[in-house]
Amino acid sequence: MEKILTKQEIEALLAAVFEGKIEPDRELAKEEGTVHSYDLFNSEAHKGLVPNLDIIYDGFIRYQRGTLSNRLGRIVEIKKLGAGSYKFDDFIQTLPSPVCMAIYKADPLKGAALIAFDSTLVFTIVDCILGGTGMTSVQTSANRMFTSIELRLVQKIVQDMLVDLEKAWAPLYAAKMSLLRMEMNPRLVNIVPPEYQVVTMEMQIQIDQLEGKMVFAVPYMTIEPIRDKLKSGAQFDLMAIDPQWSFRLSKELLEAPLDVSVEVGGAVISLNDLLSLVPGDTIMLDTPCTSDLTVKVGGVPKFTGMPGIRHGNKALQITNVVGKGEQR
Repeated sequence: MEKILTKQEIEALLAAVFEGKIEPDRELAKEEGTVHSYDLFNSEAHKGLVPNLDIIYDGFIRYQRGTLSNRLGRIVEIKKLGAGSYKFDDFIQTLPSPVCMAIYKADPLKGAALIAFDSTLVFTIVDCILGGTGMTSVQTSANRMFTSIELRLVQKIVQDMLVDLEKAWAPLYAAKMSLLRMEMNPRLVNIVPPEYQVVTMEMQIQIDQLEGKMVFAVPYMTIEPIRDKLKSGAQFDLMAIDPQWSFRLSKELLEAPLDVSVEVGGAVISLNDLLSLVPGDTIMLDTPCTSDLTVKVGGVPKFTGMPGIRHGNKALQITNVVGKGEQR
C-alpha cells in the first residue's frame, strides 16, 4: 500500500522546497531506484535555525538601551528572553491581546518583518513620553485598544529602534530599515503566508519598576540569502568588545592636560576709574586675605583653597570640593 504523507510532513516538504533545500526538477531527473535520505523534521529549513542571529540582537540591545533611556528620561534595561521558530500562523496565535505591531522592511532583503509590543509596554512608554509615572496608566488601561495618538507616540520609538537595528546589522550586512505601518489587528498582518516559518526573538524591557515584552519576528526566507554570512561569524569580529579598550581609554584620559587657575578676587569699578588707572594705583578686591580662593579647572569652579608658599613657590592648599563640601 502506498504511504500517504501526513499534514505535518506535507508542510515540512513544502517549506523545504520553498527554501531550496529540495529541487523538484533534480529529484525528478534522478534515475529510478536511487534513494537519498532527507529528514523533513530535522532539516534546518523546518526548524528555522539561524546561527549567530542572537549576536545581532545583542548589538541592538546595546544601542537601544541608551537610545530609549534618553528618549524617556528613565533608566531602561533590556534583556533577551529566548529565540524561537514558528509557522507564521502559529506565531500570530501566541501574541497577546491587545497588541501593537510595527511592520518594517529591511532593504534589499525580500519580504517584511514585524515587532510586537504588549499593552503594558505600550502604555508605559506613552505615559513616560507624556511626563507621567506609568503606573496609573498601565493599571487602568491594560485591556483597552490603543488610540491613534498612542500609536503615533509608539511609532517614534519604533523608528528609533529601526535605526539601532540598522546599526546592529551594519557589520554583517548593510540593510536599510524602514517602517511600513503600525497595526493592532493580527488578522491584517500577512508578511508571509500562514505556513511559512518565522524566526522570533522575545525581549523584556524594564522601565523603572515596570516590565513589558516585545517580540521580533523575521521570516526565514528574508534571512536565508545571508545565512552563510551569519553562519561564518567572521564579520562579527567588528562587533566584539575589546576588553582592554576601557582600560586604555581611562589611562589616556588620566594623562590629558587641564588648565587650572586660581581666582584671587574681583572688583567692580566705573569706566571712568578704569580709564584713569596708571602704574602704581591699587585696586581693592572683594576677597578678604584670610578667605579661601576659588580653583577653576577648564574655567569651571571645582575647588576652594588657602594660598601660601611651598619650597619658595606660590602654592594653594585644597580645602573643599565645590558643591560637595568634602574636606581635603
